This record gives sequence, structure tokens and C-alpha cells, in this order.
Amino acid sequence: MARKPRNARRVLVVDDEVDLAELLELTLIKMGLDVDTANGVKEARGMLGSTAYDLVLTDMRMQDGEGLELVQYIQEARLDVPVAVITAYGSTQNAVAALKAGAFDYLAKPVSLEQLRTLVKSALRLDDTEEATPPLPVGDRPLLGDSPAIQQVLELVEKLARSQAPVYITGESGSGKERAARLIHARSNRSAQPFVAVNCGAIPENLMESEFFGYRKGAFTGADQDRDGFFQAATGGTLFLDEVADLPLAMQVKLLRAIQERKVRKVGSTSEDAVDVRLISATHQNLARCVEGGKFRQDLYYRLNVIELKMPPLREMGDDIVLIARHVLARLAQQNGMSMPAFATDALKALRQYGFPGNVRELENTLERALALSDGTTITSDDLQLQPQTFEGDVETGGAGGPLQDYLDRVERNAIADALEKTNGNRTQAAKHLGVTFRSLRYRMDRLGIAGKD
Repeated sequence: MARKPRNARRVLVVDDEVDLAELLELTLIKMGLDVDTANGVKEARGMLGSTAYDLVLTDMRMQDGEGLELVQYIQEARLDVPVAVITAYGSTQNAVAALKAGAFDYLAKPVSLEQLRTLVKSALRLDDTEEATPPLPVGDRPLLGDSPAIQQVLELVEKLARSQAPVYITGESGSGKERAARLIHARSNRSAQPFVAVNCGAIPENLMESEFFGYRKGAFTGADQDRDGFFQAATGGTLFLDEVADLPLAMQVKLLRAIQERKVRKVGSTSEDAVDVRLISATHQNLARCVEGGKFRQDLYYRLNVIELKMPPLREMGDDIVLIARHVLARLAQQNGMSMPAFATDALKALRQYGFPGNVRELENTLERALALSDGTTITSDDLQLQPQTFEGDVETGGAGGPLQDYLDRVERNAIADALEKTNGNRTQAAKHLGVTFRSLRYRMDRLGIAGKD
């Protein structure tokens, strides 16, 4: 059956509750939209086959089926229309299932008209953006590579950019989790709005609530004026929670409420403010194991882990390491006002053989050191100062003939450097992050020749 062309923005409301359907219809008409209604899944499928819609709003449970069936039908029929579901209050499982099936967003009953308007504006803006935004050229992508591993990531990123579902990015330290989050934001309808990145492990526990939600003047000593938090700063855009596993349990409760209610309360305030943010979280830890160990709330885990994006380690990206190395070296040379040196054959061999436990971050540090040690025209294997390594499962072992202590020192140095980076060089916070005493960390840093600040 041929589908009728659309002359104006048209929304399909699917609900067998007459009162709710009328409320949604009236609200949407006041927004200047054309609205059609269907009282069940079967009627909605027929209307989708004959009419082009800009948005579908469907209840989750109806007499002749579930809204999830409609979401799946739209995905299978490849209809270019975002669909949002309406779930019973507190029905997290249904909302998560719908988002994983391809729903754009969800609303909880009783439906907030303010949230409805926000969702509709976001959905319709998304449709325009998709038509107007061309694919990013390879040179402008923050994620480089031609290997199947990275291509799979890029394909999923494009799909995630068209959704409002929370994304959970996993991967080893230095594998590009924040880069992936920024690319999702850049390709989404929120790209013109802020991208706010937060390192959850670098915020003192007693400041977390005020940093995330803001505070009112006079809320505590030193609060001499109102201040917005991360949620308010990211309104309309994306909030990226890096190392989310480091959040203390008390803050996890507050974060869960903010996600469920889509409202936050500033410290010292008696009222809540509505916020519209897309959440992306990441950690190098195994969050499921943190849940099993009682360190992370299961309900928050399911809220954040709607769709998982796994970043591949550098050692699984084949010859992409050479492509990335040349790109990084060109940038470093430009920053230093130098011509880009060439890689000697032995240097390329060393790059391919080394396991890079610190991934792209370690590669960047290695190349920066090599650039300083080189003659300015060629990077050799001696300039890289790498030792070949092999990997057995998750256990890294030194290459043949590699002294055990050298290997252990390298692993320890990478772990300390990573912790210092996450805490902006603060040794006290880094020690807490690593689970050692400050004195122990200071001793290890002195032994390994690592600088830091108190």
C-alpha cells in the first residue's frame, strides 16, 4: 500500500485508554502538530503502512498487544520514524526493553505534559538533523581505524546517535571511551548543545551533590551565590559520566532519582528543576561485578546500561595501530612546530608487536617521548623504547627474555599514571583511587621516578 505524503508534522498516538489518548492529542495539537490516534497495535500498523509520520507515541500495554511489538515492527519495516513508549510508573524493565528494541525515548505514567513537550521537540529536531547532517569525513572522526573492530563501533555509534537511550561504554583504560561519547553527541540532534564530561573518581565525596546538582546561595559556608551543577550545565545536551563505578553508594541513590524523575534539587533549595540531558556513562571496571560485590546499585546499573558500547583495545585493531600512530605523530609534530618524522621499519615492527596495555593514551605518551628522543627526521625502535609483549587471555606476560621486574614496574607505572591523570595529579586522591595509603603511593612514585602534586 502506498504511503500518503506528509504536508505537516504528524504524530501517531497509540493508546486504548481514551482519556489519555485525548490528553496527548490535545497537547500535541496545541504545539501545532497534526495528530492521528489508534486504539491498538493492529490499527496502528495499518496506519503506519498508509501514512508517513514524524513521531509515534505508544502505550506499552494494550488489549490487542504491547507497544514493544510496534517498536519492533517499525524497526523491521525500516520506517524512518522515531517511536516513544509510555510505561507504567516504576516499570524500569519495560522501558529498558523498549529502548533496547529501538525506541527513541519513553514517558512514565502519570504522563508529565512538560516532559511530553520536551520529548516531542527533541524527536522532531532529531528528524531534521538526520536529513541535514552528512556523515563525518574520516579525517574529522575522533575514532580512527579500518579494522572490523573499530568499524563495528562506528556503525553502532551512528545508531546510538539517533536514540535518546542511555549508553554504557566499556573498555580498557585509554581505549577511547570519551572519544566515542563525544562522537555520539556530535552525530546526535543534541550536537548544538553542551557536552559535559565528568570524571566521577576525581570529585571529593562531600562535594558530589553540589557539583552534580548545584546549590543555592547560603546553602553552606562559602556558597556566596547560586550555582548550577553538571545536570543544569548539560541541559539540552549530553552528560558523560566517566568512571561511573567510582560513585559512592549515597550518590548513586541521588543519581538514580534524578534519572527517573528527570528533575534535580539544588543543595539548599526547596523545589526541583526539570532537566533534559542524554546520559552516557563509562568505566574500565566490570560494572556487573561491582553490582555483585555490593559496590554499585543494581537498579542504577540497569538505568545506565540500556545499550552497551564496547571499545576494543588497541592490540585487537591490527594495522590500525600504524594509522593511529601516524595521525598522533603528525599532531604532536605540528604542536611542536616540527616536520613530521618518518617511522623506520624497525619502529613499525615494534609498534605492531607491543601490546599497549594503556592503549591509545599510552601510544600518545610513547610517541611524544620518541619525538623528543629522535633526530627529527626518523623515529626508530630505540626512540620508542618498547619491549615486545604477548597476551594470554587477560594475563599480560613479558616478551622472551624480558626481566620480570621491568614488566611489573611498567604495569605499576601505567596504573599510577592513569590514577594521577584522573585526579589531575592529586596524589591524595590518586592513592584513594588505587586503594593504597598516601605513604605507599609516595614511596612507589619516588622509586619509579613519577612526579605529582599533593
